Amino acid sequence: MDSPSSILTPRDWDSHPPYSYPGYKSSVLRSPSLPLIPLKEKLKDRRVPVYGTEDLGKLDNNLTRNAVKNGAPLGERIIVTGRVTDESGRPVRNTLVEIWQANAAGRYVHKADQHDAPLDPNFLGAGRCITDSDGRYRFLTIKPGAYPWGNHSNAWRPNHIHFSLFGEYFGSRLVTQMYFPGDPLLELDPIFQGTPEQARNRLISRFSIDTTEEAYALGYEFDIVLRGPNQTPTEA
Repeated sequence: MDSPSSILTPRDWDSHPPYSYPGYKSSVLRSPSLPLIPLKEKLKDRRVPVYGTEDLGKLDNNLTRNAVKNGAPLGERIIVTGRVTDESGRPVRNTLVEIWQANAAGRYVHKADQHDAPLDPNFLGAGRCITDSDGRYRFLTIKPGAYPWGNHSNAWRPNHIHFSLFGEYFGSRLVTQMYFPGDPLLELDPIFQGTPEQARNRLISRFSIDTTEEAYALGYEFDIVLRGPNQTPTEA
């Protein structure tokens, strides 16, 4: 049987943002300044850590309940779901999906976030789950708010949710961001604009009335491809 690395489809680098994108100022400071060092062949075959379902709590994928102290978190409830697939469209089963996000007012639960917006005592803004046999994940959360970020004059980040995924091997590791359809800030955001134009739509979720739960929460679909010509772009 072929090893995972021997059957990998090459990455489509033209669909990913450059490491250094001047419009996104902090990328210039943290991008590599020297050539990358190739991994040894044996490292390409090494599996990522195995995450068992026994390590997950019952509410880990429900951000509206996993940090409740004295009531429900404030904001618009949403459902975010989708399928995780490999380069051939096959489901990636039993893989860890993690998300983190700002609250409805556009503020993270982090000491580095000093945005003058309220913190929500009942919202942590982080969750995780394991994909099922069809490669599907599902989160119940609060729609994140936009927030100022100081990259340029009157700079605001669009509503977005961060995703981190571990596929079956290191070659299918992915960190990305999910945006919402129709957001006017997308045209002004250097992080989103740093992704080549032909691949930007892979970062935007789709509203789904089938996922929406009546009188409770709107639903959004966000499918993720871990490698190949249709790979979901990495975040800049």
